[in-house]
Amino acid sequence: MKSDLKLSIIIPVYNGEKYITHTVENILHSSYRNLEILLIDDGSTDHSPVLCDSLAESDSRIKVYHKANGGIADTRNYGLNLATGNYIGFCDQDDEISSEMYQKMISRIVAD
Repeated sequence: MKSDLKLSIIIPVYNGEKYITHTVENILHSSYRNLEILLIDDGSTDHSPVLCDSLAESDSRIKVYHKANGGIADTRNYGLNLATGNYIGFCDQDDEISSEMYQKMISRIVAD
């Protein structure tokens, strides 16, 4: 499998301080390593912006962007304009993912 294919995972964040750290840590422990995580803070009023910035300091694959609140569709579209990967994945701030999910997804995409 081509491990040089980069996956951009866009995560809209709005007042998700209870969940975002766990969700990002799940993704970072994924078996697929060539990824970037785009945390798009959609005008949160809780501690989410600070948590997102802290997560980005812990791993260079995490990028954080702060914007005025525009809703989830606007936030996902904002992330699409910033993504640099060959493929795009979306994840919600409170999602629980399997450690093999992205590996299997990319394997299916590139299968002959």
